[in-house]
Order: sequence, then structure tokens, then C-alpha cells
Amino acid sequence: MASSLGKRKIDHLELCATAAVGFRAKATLLECVELIHQSLPEAHLDELDLRVELCGKTLRAPLIIAAMTGGTGAAGEINRELAEIAEKNGYGLGLGSQRPMLNDPAAEESYQLRDRAPTALLLGNIGVVQARDCPSDAVAALIRKTQVDAMCVHMSPAMELVQPGGDRDFRGCVETFTRLIRDLPKPIIGKETGSGLSTRTISILEGAGVKIVDVSGAGGTSWVGVETLRAESEPERAVGDLLWDWGVPTAVSVVNAVAGGMTAIATGGIFNGLDAARAIALGATAAGIARPVLQAYRKGGKPRAEAYLRQVERELSAVMLLCGAKNIKELQGADRVIKGELRDWLQRP
Repeated sequence: MASSLGKRKIDHLELCATAAVGFRAKATLLECVELIHQSLPEAHLDELDLRVELCGKTLRAPLIIAAMTGGTGAAGEINRELAEIAEKNGYGLGLGSQRPMLNDPAAEESYQLRDRAPTALLLGNIGVVQARDCPSDAVAALIRKTQVDAMCVHMSPAMELVQPGGDRDFRGCVETFTRLIRDLPKPIIGKETGSGLSTRTISILEGAGVKIVDVSGAGGTSWVGVETLRAESEPERAVGDLLWDWGVPTAVSVVNAVAGGMTAIATGGIFNGLDAARAIALGATAAGIARPVLQAYRKGGKPRAEAYLRQVERELSAVMLLCGAKNIKELQGADRVIKGELRDWLQRP
């Protein structure tokens, strides 16, 4: 099991760094959010306040290096360097799925980052199906061993249906959220994996007690696409090709989450500071970025990845100034126009 999981992790990293695994036609719809220019912002760029509170921690800027990897030696090195970037710059960092830790004690080291990021917001990660099939104490042990501030519990039915050896039974997952929220000492974050969150899913999560979601919407990395490229049979590839663009766009997912009373982390197709600003203007608390960070890291290591994230932060600050927003709360209430397909989604019955 451990070697199979390790191979999967290596495949995921390689495909996300080098292959065309974005959505083919479907977009995030963040481009449908037109932020209104303010010619008299009455603010100084250097004095804008980008801080947000999330899971008991203060982020200096509302950026999270979203969940990518873990479970192998190479993954551990990437995680450690990304953790140093998060700590230095006041960003958050999400761990990749901690499923390998359930089966292989040797995998634990790749997820243990507190020596590199003693104060940063760290988010754990486990699949809801794996959490369903193990006692709450086992998930609590993952939290304890990695000292994370919250545990993301990811939902990935579309991805799993194409993944070789993926999950096929998704019964009991709602009760799993209820049980983990009742039993665990840290916040539980409902997380998608590239297919976004519908109003129905948000309502179900709210009923289970979830208060924070990572929307991981359609329009960024297609994890159905990633698994299609890994598929071992023609029938699996055919299903994957058909469903490559399946999901609820990121912008719609953020609106759904906020309308449902959730704190929303906007991931899925966030590439620059304007994307992040648009997501926050829709009500998100922070924006998460994964594949572009990995690609920058592959091109130039830690310095290139850090430079990329700092540029996103600069762009976000510039957009805030031009919106007349002195802090993130004001950006969440910035004047905007909703256009095109996003307007159509939001006007549906």
C-alpha cells in the first residue's frame, strides 16, 4: 500500500509540474467579477493591511500555499522549503493528503514541518473516505504528530472515480464530518479537490457542523484530468476525458459558501493577485495557490517559488488600492459588477 501511494504522489507532482492538467474549457468565472476603479483611493500602498484571521492564526497576507504533497522523501523536501516560505512571509501552508501516515510510519517525516514553520498556519489533510474507515483517535494522531492548526477533510468523488484503485463507496461521509467535529480538538475544514462546492453540498456540510471550507473549484487544476493521464485502461480514460471539466467553478463555489454562512478559502485557478482580489471581493477570507507555486519551484527552487508568491501579494495590494480598500474587510465589500456566465449561475433558481 505504501509503495503504491508513494508512486501516486510522485506521479501527481510530475504531472502537475509538467503536464497540461488544467481545465480544458471551463473557467473559474473569476474573470466575470469586474472590480470598480476608484480614482481617489485616499490610501498609501505601503500602509494597506492585508492581515486576516483564520483557524486561530493571523496571516500577514491572505495567501495559502495550498495542499500539494507528502509521503515521500522528495515531497518532504518540497514541504520543508515551502514551510520556510510560509513562515517568513506570514502565509498559510496546506499539507498534501496524510493518508500515507496511516499505513507507513516512515512517511511521517515528510509532513513534520513545525521546526521550519513554528508559527505559520498549517493545515492538515485527510480524505473523508479514509477518515470514515478509521477511528477518530487515528485522525487525532495525525493532528498531534504534525501539530497542524486545523484538519482539512477532502471530498474527491470525481477524482476517485477515474483514479486507478480509487474509492467507489462514498456512503457514511456526512456522518464522518459530524463525528470528527465532535471528537477532534481542532477545526475541521471541508475541502474539495478541484470540482467545487454546490449549494446543496454547502447545506449538508453546514448541517454536519462544518464552518470553514476550501472550495477548490473548477477552472484550475483538473484532478480528474490528472487521474485520466494516470489511468490504466481505456474505459477509465474514456470516463476521465468525458468528465475532465466536471465541477462548480471557483467563483460560484465561493459565493455558495459565503451565502451558506461559511468562512471560505478560495482555491482552484488562482494564478495572480487579481484572481485573489476577485475571490476575496466575493467574500473569501483567503486565497490558496498550489500548481503555480509548484511550477515556480520546479523552475528555480525555493527562491523562485517565494518570488512568485511575493509578486501575487504585490498584485493583490495594487488591486486593493485601486478599489479604495485599505484592508481585507473593505475588499470583501468592494464595489463590483457580476457579468456573463457567473451572473447566470447566480441567478439560477
